Amino acid sequence: MAFNIARAPAASLLLRWLASLCLFASTAAAQQAGGRVSGAHAPRPAASPEAGGARPLWPGSRFNAADRARAVRRGLDFIYRTSLSPSNFETYGSDYLWCFYTIGESVSDPSVRRTARRMGVERARHWRRTHPSLPDDADAGTVIDYAFGGEAAESLGLPDPRLKRQVRRAASALGARDLLLFDPRAEPPPADVPAECEFDRSSNPRGSSRCRRCGRELRMRTPQDVWYDALITAYVGERYGVKLGAGYGEVLAWLPALRPHRGVESPEFYDTVYAITHVVYTLNDYGQRRVPASLLPEEFAFLRANLRAAIEQGDADMLGEFMDSLRALGLTDRDPEIREGMEYLLVHQNPDGSWGDPGERDIYLRYHPTWNAVAALSNYAWRGDAPRATKLRLLRALKE
Repeated sequence: MAFNIARAPAASLLLRWLASLCLFASTAAAQQAGGRVSGAHAPRPAASPEAGGARPLWPGSRFNAADRARAVRRGLDFIYRTSLSPSNFETYGSDYLWCFYTIGESVSDPSVRRTARRMGVERARHWRRTHPSLPDDADAGTVIDYAFGGEAAESLGLPDPRLKRQVRRAASALGARDLLLFDPRAEPPPADVPAECEFDRSSNPRGSSRCRRCGRELRMRTPQDVWYDALITAYVGERYGVKLGAGYGEVLAWLPALRPHRGVESPEFYDTVYAITHVVYTLNDYGQRRVPASLLPEEFAFLRANLRAAIEQGDADMLGEFMDSLRALGLTDRDPEIREGMEYLLVHQNPDGSWGDPGERDIYLRYHPTWNAVAALSNYAWRGDAPRATKLRLLRALKE
């Protein structure tokens, strides 16, 4: 459910200590009320109606509704604790803001909604204090970064019209290739965009086959990867009222060119999954509206056929995206794919409340799987049974 990243300096140690203390206290109380929370990869015995009166989530499930709610709260607490780290928030601030905003807007549990919103508003205030204006030497990446952070903070109720004008002015001076890495009005998603150099982490111009700095061979990004990155950027730009290279519809129009979607045997399988899930996310405003499967039949079939690959690979992040999108497309807790995914996530939550590899050093690969798992374990407060009218017109145009 990636949004993007932002940069912000440190939060105070006192604020972090107090906030973490409150969160740990609430989690400890929940654990005290519902029993000890199991560690990562530690199967729990099946819930018994006779023991505490808690019914299993479904016949044969080892978990009950209290386990599910507790897992969501622990995951959300973990995300917030990590966002209070100065270095984490400096690098991923806007993504954290979008996480708290989307959970606070979309899930049905009122307590989780209030908690996520409170966390988001506190972090957004901090982001605003540390991002008062766009740097004079802002490059395309910085412009996008500020647009993402500005939009997320605005969605959380903290607008800054002056900063938005600065971002709009800077974006207007840049081209689609600067902001999206290709021009969707003139070309399909390209296959010649190099990934960051795996040796020295440097970026290289489109078409480069070797790193300009170290001379090593570069890996190319897939067209799916380049495309869904552009889709998110254009979507955020339209939400924010700032054109970031092209309109959302101009990027979405290339979806048919990415079909047919190939399965797990394909080298672009991972990027195909995230391309499809972000079609759903950008169409339904990240969990706020349903998307009838009839509007995206190829994508729905792909997701339903391949969800178990994420479980087999032990990839909680990918699994969360599968489940999130399939819920939006009509599946429910009664469907075996959703039940299997929920069971996996509830079994594999780490002792600290996170999902993913607890030894991973990149915090993005800790909090992002946790965000996706929290979303996948939540029920949604759908605001409509279809995307907004403008999005529906775009989808229908794809079939013409």
